[in-house]
Amino acid sequence: MKKLYFLFFTTVLISLCYYVDAQNNATNTSENGRIGLAIHLLQQVDKISEATSNMLVNKMNQIVTQHGFARDTYFDRFIFTANIVPLTKDYLSTAPPMTAYTLEITFYIGDGSMGTLFSSKSITVKGVGTNETKAYIEAIKTINPSNPVFESLLEEGKSKIVNYYNLKCDAILKQAHMMAQTNRLEEAICLLSGIPDVCMDCYEKCMKAVEPIYQQYIDRDCQMKLAEATHIWNANQTVAAANAAGKLLSTIEPRAACFNNVKDLADRISKRVYEIDQREWAYTLRSQEQLSEMIQAYRDIGVAWATNQPRTIQIDRTNNIIKNWINVN
Repeated sequence: MKKLYFLFFTTVLISLCYYVDAQNNATNTSENGRIGLAIHLLQQVDKISEATSNMLVNKMNQIVTQHGFARDTYFDRFIFTANIVPLTKDYLSTAPPMTAYTLEITFYIGDGSMGTLFSSKSITVKGVGTNETKAYIEAIKTINPSNPVFESLLEEGKSKIVNYYNLKCDAILKQAHMMAQTNRLEEAICLLSGIPDVCMDCYEKCMKAVEPIYQQYIDRDCQMKLAEATHIWNANQTVAAANAAGKLLSTIEPRAACFNNVKDLADRISKRVYEIDQREWAYTLRSQEQLSEMIQAYRDIGVAWATNQPRTIQIDRTNNIIKNWINVN
Protein backbone atom coordinates (compact mmCIF):
# COMPACT_ATOMS: atom_id res chain seq x y z
CA MET A 1 0.00 0.00 0.00
CA LYS A 2 2.84 2.38 0.82
CA LYS A 3 4.32 1.89 -2.65
CA LEU A 4 0.95 2.45 -4.32
CA TYR A 5 0.39 5.57 -2.26
CA PHE A 6 3.76 6.95 -3.36
CA LEU A 7 3.09 6.18 -7.02
CA PHE A 8 -0.31 7.83 -6.74
CA PHE A 9 1.23 11.06 -5.53
CA THR A 10 3.87 11.13 -8.26
CA THR A 11 1.32 10.76 -11.04
CA VAL A 12 -0.82 13.72 -9.98
CA LEU A 13 2.05 16.15 -9.51
CA ILE A 14 3.09 15.78 -13.13
CA SER A 15 4.38 19.38 -13.33
CA LEU A 16 6.85 18.59 -10.55
CA CYS A 17 7.17 14.82 -10.66
CA TYR A 18 7.96 11.99 -13.03
CA TYR A 19 7.61 8.23 -12.61
CA VAL A 20 10.36 6.20 -10.96
CA ASP A 21 11.67 3.46 -13.24
CA ALA A 22 12.71 0.12 -11.89
CA GLN A 23 16.42 0.50 -12.59
CA ASN A 24 18.83 2.70 -10.62
CA ASN A 25 19.66 4.97 -13.54
CA ALA A 26 16.01 5.64 -14.18
CA THR A 27 15.50 6.38 -10.48
CA ASN A 28 18.12 9.11 -10.65
CA THR A 29 16.39 10.60 -13.68
CA SER A 30 13.08 10.55 -11.83
CA GLU A 31 14.58 12.36 -8.86
CA ASN A 32 15.85 15.07 -11.18
CA GLY A 33 12.44 15.39 -12.79
CA ARG A 34 10.76 16.37 -9.58
CA ILE A 35 12.73 19.61 -9.46
CA GLY A 36 11.70 22.55 -11.61
CA LEU A 37 14.26 24.78 -13.31
CA ALA A 38 13.43 28.21 -14.69
CA ILE A 39 15.43 29.10 -17.81
CA HIS A 40 16.51 32.73 -17.78
CA LEU A 41 19.05 34.37 -20.08
CA LEU A 42 20.73 37.74 -19.85
CA GLN A 43 21.29 39.85 -22.92
CA GLN A 44 24.88 38.95 -23.69
CA VAL A 45 27.70 41.46 -23.55
CA ASP A 46 28.31 41.16 -27.27
CA LYS A 47 24.59 41.72 -28.01
CA ILE A 48 23.62 38.34 -29.41
CA SER A 49 20.52 38.39 -31.57
CA GLU A 50 17.05 37.32 -30.51
CA ALA A 51 17.28 34.39 -32.91
CA THR A 52 20.50 33.25 -31.24
CA SER A 53 18.96 33.61 -27.79
CA ASN A 54 15.90 31.62 -28.85
CA MET A 55 18.07 28.84 -30.25
CA LEU A 56 20.02 28.64 -26.98
CA VAL A 57 16.81 28.57 -24.92
CA ASN A 58 15.50 25.73 -27.11
CA LYS A 59 18.66 23.75 -26.49
CA MET A 60 18.44 24.40 -22.77
CA ASN A 61 14.83 23.20 -22.77
CA GLN A 62 16.01 19.99 -24.44
CA ILE A 63 18.73 19.57 -21.82
CA VAL A 64 16.26 20.08 -18.96
CA THR A 65 13.66 17.64 -20.27
CA GLN A 66 16.13 15.02 -21.50
CA HIS A 67 17.68 14.81 -18.05
CA GLY A 68 14.31 14.55 -16.34
CA PHE A 69 13.95 17.99 -14.78
CA ALA A 70 10.70 19.90 -15.01
CA ARG A 71 10.65 23.19 -16.91
CA ASP A 72 9.46 25.79 -14.42
CA THR A 73 7.65 28.63 -16.19
CA TYR A 74 6.03 30.19 -13.11
CA PHE A 75 8.59 30.23 -10.31
CA ASP A 76 12.14 31.57 -10.25
CA ARG A 77 13.39 29.66 -7.24
CA PHE A 78 15.99 27.65 -9.13
CA ILE A 79 17.57 29.11 -12.26
CA PHE A 80 19.17 27.47 -15.27
CA THR A 81 21.11 30.04 -17.27
CA ALA A 82 24.03 30.35 -19.69
CA ASN A 83 26.63 32.82 -20.89
CA ILE A 84 28.35 32.92 -24.28
CA VAL A 85 31.93 34.12 -24.69
CA PRO A 86 33.42 34.23 -28.22
CA LEU A 87 36.91 32.76 -28.16
CA THR A 88 37.83 33.18 -31.83
CA LYS A 89 36.34 34.96 -34.82
CA ASP A 90 37.59 34.40 -38.37
CA TYR A 91 36.47 35.68 -41.76
CA LEU A 92 36.71 33.08 -44.52
CA SER A 93 37.44 34.13 -48.09
CA THR A 94 34.81 31.93 -49.62
CA ALA A 95 31.98 32.59 -52.03
CA PRO A 96 29.99 33.90 -50.34
CA PRO A 97 32.28 35.13 -47.53
CA MET A 98 31.72 33.27 -44.26
CA THR A 99 32.24 34.04 -40.59
CA ALA A 100 33.57 31.35 -38.27
CA TYR A 101 33.21 31.45 -34.48
CA THR A 102 34.53 29.40 -31.62
CA LEU A 103 32.29 29.96 -28.62
CA GLU A 104 32.66 29.03 -24.98
CA ILE A 105 29.23 28.54 -23.42
CA THR A 106 29.03 28.26 -19.64
CA PHE A 107 25.87 26.89 -18.05
CA TYR A 108 24.84 27.69 -14.49
CA ILE A 109 22.33 26.29 -11.99
CA GLY A 110 21.62 28.19 -8.81
CA ASP A 111 19.18 29.60 -6.30
CA GLY A 112 17.30 32.50 -7.90
CA SER A 113 16.07 33.69 -4.52
CA MET A 114 19.16 33.52 -2.32
CA GLY A 115 21.63 34.10 -5.16
CA THR A 116 23.67 30.96 -4.43
CA LEU A 117 25.43 29.31 -7.38
CA PHE A 118 25.11 25.53 -7.20
CA SER A 119 26.88 24.28 -10.30
CA SER A 120 28.54 25.50 -13.52
CA LYS A 121 30.06 23.75 -16.52
CA SER A 122 31.50 24.98 -19.82
CA ILE A 123 31.59 23.57 -23.33
CA THR A 124 33.20 24.79 -26.56
CA VAL A 125 31.32 24.85 -29.86
CA LYS A 126 32.09 26.05 -33.36
CA GLY A 127 29.90 27.41 -36.13
CA VAL A 128 30.20 28.94 -39.60
CA GLY A 129 27.64 31.17 -41.31
CA THR A 130 27.19 33.94 -43.83
CA ASN A 131 26.93 36.42 -40.97
CA GLU A 132 27.65 36.52 -37.22
CA THR A 133 24.13 35.56 -36.18
CA LYS A 134 24.05 32.52 -38.47
CA ALA A 135 27.50 31.46 -37.27
CA TYR A 136 26.32 31.67 -33.63
CA ILE A 137 23.20 29.67 -34.43
CA GLU A 138 25.15 26.99 -36.27
CA ALA A 139 27.49 26.70 -33.29
CA ILE A 140 24.60 26.37 -30.82
CA LYS A 141 22.97 23.74 -33.03
CA THR A 142 25.94 21.47 -32.33
CA ILE A 143 25.17 21.34 -28.60
CA ASN A 144 24.33 17.75 -27.71
CA PRO A 145 21.89 17.52 -24.77
CA SER A 146 23.24 14.01 -24.09
CA ASN A 147 26.73 15.39 -23.43
CA PRO A 148 27.95 13.97 -20.07
CA VAL A 149 28.81 17.54 -19.07
CA PHE A 150 25.11 18.27 -18.68
CA GLU A 151 24.47 15.13 -16.67
CA SER A 152 27.22 16.21 -14.27
CA LEU A 153 25.91 19.79 -14.16
CA LEU A 154 22.34 18.77 -13.38
CA GLU A 155 23.27 16.05 -10.92
CA GLU A 156 25.39 18.48 -8.95
CA GLY A 157 22.64 21.09 -9.09
CA LYS A 158 20.03 18.55 -7.99
CA SER A 159 22.14 17.50 -5.02
CA LYS A 160 22.46 21.12 -3.85
CA ILE A 161 18.71 21.74 -4.27
CA VAL A 162 17.81 18.62 -2.29
CA ASN A 163 20.24 19.66 0.42
CA TYR A 164 18.62 23.11 0.51
CA TYR A 165 15.18 21.63 1.22
CA ASN A 166 16.58 19.21 3.79
CA LEU A 167 18.15 22.08 5.69
CA LYS A 168 15.41 24.68 5.24
CA CYS A 169 12.23 22.61 5.61
CA ASP A 170 11.38 23.80 9.12
CA ALA A 171 11.94 27.41 8.07
CA ILE A 172 9.67 26.92 5.03
CA LEU A 173 6.92 25.49 7.23
CA LYS A 174 7.25 28.38 9.67
CA GLN A 175 7.14 30.93 6.85
CA ALA A 176 4.02 29.34 5.36
CA HIS A 177 2.34 29.34 8.79
CA MET A 178 3.05 33.06 9.20
CA MET A 179 1.64 33.73 5.71
CA ALA A 180 -1.54 31.87 6.58
CA GLN A 181 -1.91 33.81 9.83
CA THR A 182 -1.88 37.07 7.87
CA ASN A 183 -4.42 35.77 5.30
CA ARG A 184 -1.80 35.31 2.58
CA LEU A 185 -3.29 31.90 1.91
CA GLU A 186 -2.47 31.62 -1.79
CA GLU A 187 1.14 32.56 -1.15
CA ALA A 188 1.41 29.96 1.63
CA ILE A 189 -0.10 27.28 -0.60
CA CYS A 190 2.29 28.28 -3.38
CA LEU A 191 5.27 27.89 -1.04
CA LEU A 192 4.25 24.50 0.33
CA SER A 193 3.04 22.97 -2.94
CA GLY A 194 6.32 23.78 -4.67
CA ILE A 195 8.39 21.32 -2.63
CA PRO A 196 9.80 18.60 -4.93
CA ASP A 197 8.87 15.13 -3.70
CA VAL A 198 12.42 13.87 -4.09
CA CYS A 199 12.86 15.60 -0.71
CA MET A 200 10.39 13.08 0.69
CA ASP A 201 10.46 14.02 4.38
CA CYS A 202 10.01 17.72 3.67
CA TYR A 203 7.49 17.02 0.93
CA GLU A 204 5.31 14.95 3.24
CA LYS A 205 5.50 17.56 6.01
CA CYS A 206 4.49 20.29 3.58
CA MET A 207 1.63 18.26 2.10
CA LYS A 208 0.32 17.76 5.62
CA ALA A 209 0.78 21.44 6.49
CA VAL A 210 -0.99 22.67 3.35
CA GLU A 211 -4.25 20.83 4.13
CA PRO A 212 -5.56 23.20 6.85
CA ILE A 213 -4.41 26.23 4.85
CA TYR A 214 -6.27 24.92 1.82
CA GLN A 215 -9.32 24.48 4.04
CA GLN A 216 -9.04 28.13 5.10
CA TYR A 217 -8.75 29.09 1.45
CA ILE A 218 -11.82 27.17 0.27
CA ASP A 219 -13.85 28.38 3.29
CA ARG A 220 -13.02 31.98 2.43
CA ASP A 221 -13.68 31.35 -1.25
CA CYS A 222 -17.04 29.77 -0.42
CA GLN A 223 -18.19 32.70 1.70
CA MET A 224 -17.25 35.23 -0.97
CA LYS A 225 -18.83 33.38 -3.88
CA LEU A 226 -21.95 32.46 -1.93
CA ALA A 227 -22.49 36.09 -0.94
CA GLU A 228 -22.03 37.26 -4.53
CA ALA A 229 -24.30 34.55 -5.95
CA THR A 230 -26.99 35.32 -3.34
CA HIS A 231 -26.86 39.00 -4.22
CA ILE A 232 -27.17 38.26 -7.95
CA TRP A 233 -30.15 35.96 -7.39
CA ASN A 234 -31.99 38.15 -4.90
CA ALA A 235 -31.61 41.20 -7.14
CA ASN A 236 -33.33 39.63 -10.14
CA GLN A 237 -34.79 36.12 -10.06
CA THR A 238 -34.62 35.37 -13.78
CA VAL A 239 -33.02 32.59 -15.80
CA ALA A 240 -30.14 34.93 -16.67
CA ALA A 241 -29.58 35.71 -12.98
CA ALA A 242 -29.81 32.01 -12.16
CA ASN A 243 -27.13 31.22 -14.72
CA ALA A 244 -24.87 33.99 -13.42
CA ALA A 245 -25.28 32.75 -9.85
CA GLY A 246 -24.87 29.14 -10.94
CA LYS A 247 -21.59 29.91 -12.65
CA LEU A 248 -20.22 31.00 -9.27
CA LEU A 249 -21.79 28.23 -7.22
CA SER A 250 -20.52 25.51 -9.55
CA THR A 251 -16.90 26.47 -8.75
CA ILE A 252 -17.17 26.09 -4.96
CA GLU A 253 -15.31 23.19 -3.37
CA PRO A 254 -17.74 20.82 -1.55
CA ARG A 255 -15.42 20.52 1.47
CA ALA A 256 -15.95 24.22 2.24
CA ALA A 257 -17.65 24.96 5.55
CA CYS A 258 -20.53 26.86 3.95
CA PHE A 259 -21.33 24.25 1.30
CA ASN A 260 -24.66 23.30 2.86
CA ASN A 261 -25.75 26.90 2.33
CA VAL A 262 -24.54 26.65 -1.25
CA LYS A 263 -26.73 23.59 -1.79
CA ASP A 264 -29.73 25.35 -0.26
CA LEU A 265 -29.32 28.33 -2.60
CA ALA A 266 -28.82 26.03 -5.59
CA ASP A 267 -31.98 24.13 -4.74
CA ARG A 268 -34.00 27.34 -4.51
CA ILE A 269 -32.65 28.58 -7.83
CA SER A 270 -33.30 25.23 -9.51
CA LYS A 271 -36.92 25.15 -8.36
CA ARG A 272 -37.53 28.73 -9.46
CA VAL A 273 -35.96 28.15 -12.89
CA TYR A 274 -38.30 25.21 -13.41
CA GLU A 275 -41.29 27.36 -12.40
CA ILE A 276 -40.50 30.19 -14.81
CA ASP A 277 -38.95 28.22 -17.68
CA GLN A 278 -40.36 24.69 -17.35
CA ARG A 279 -36.95 23.06 -17.67
CA GLU A 280 -34.12 21.77 -15.53
CA TRP A 281 -31.46 24.24 -14.46
CA ALA A 282 -28.25 23.82 -16.46
CA TYR A 283 -25.84 24.21 -13.53
CA THR A 284 -24.74 21.48 -11.13
CA LEU A 285 -22.55 21.73 -8.05
CA ARG A 286 -19.12 20.18 -7.89
CA SER A 287 -18.64 16.74 -6.41
CA GLN A 288 -16.17 16.31 -3.61
CA GLU A 289 -12.56 16.37 -4.72
CA GLN A 290 -10.51 13.21 -4.69
CA LEU A 291 -7.02 13.27 -3.20
CA SER A 292 -5.44 13.69 -6.63
CA GLU A 293 -7.70 16.64 -7.41
CA MET A 294 -6.86 18.30 -4.10
CA ILE A 295 -3.13 18.03 -4.72
CA GLN A 296 -3.57 19.44 -8.21
CA ALA A 297 -5.68 22.23 -6.69
CA TYR A 298 -2.78 23.15 -4.39
CA ARG A 299 -0.53 23.47 -7.40
CA ASP A 300 -3.11 25.41 -9.43
CA ILE A 301 -3.59 27.92 -6.62
CA GLY A 302 0.15 28.38 -6.29
CA VAL A 303 0.63 28.83 -10.03
CA ALA A 304 -2.24 31.34 -10.20
CA TRP A 305 -0.73 33.33 -7.34
CA ALA A 306 2.74 33.35 -8.89
CA THR A 307 1.40 34.27 -12.33
CA ASN A 308 -0.33 37.35 -10.93
CA GLN A 309 2.76 38.72 -9.17
CA PRO A 310 4.61 41.72 -10.66
CA ARG A 311 7.51 40.33 -12.67
CA THR A 312 9.69 43.41 -13.22
CA ILE A 313 11.30 43.47 -9.77
CA GLN A 314 11.94 39.72 -9.76
CA ILE A 315 13.43 39.78 -13.27
CA ASP A 316 15.77 42.65 -12.35
CA ARG A 317 16.84 40.78 -9.22
CA THR A 318 17.41 37.57 -11.18
CA ASN A 319 19.48 39.47 -13.76
CA ASN A 320 21.71 40.86 -11.02
CA ILE A 321 22.15 37.41 -9.48
CA ILE A 322 23.15 35.91 -12.84
CA LYS A 323 25.61 38.75 -13.47
CA ASN A 324 27.29 37.91 -10.17
CA TRP A 325 27.55 34.24 -11.15
CA ILE A 326 29.10 35.14 -14.51
CA ASN A 327 31.58 37.59 -12.97
CA VAL A 328 32.65 35.08 -10.33
CA ASN A 329 33.56 32.45 -12.91
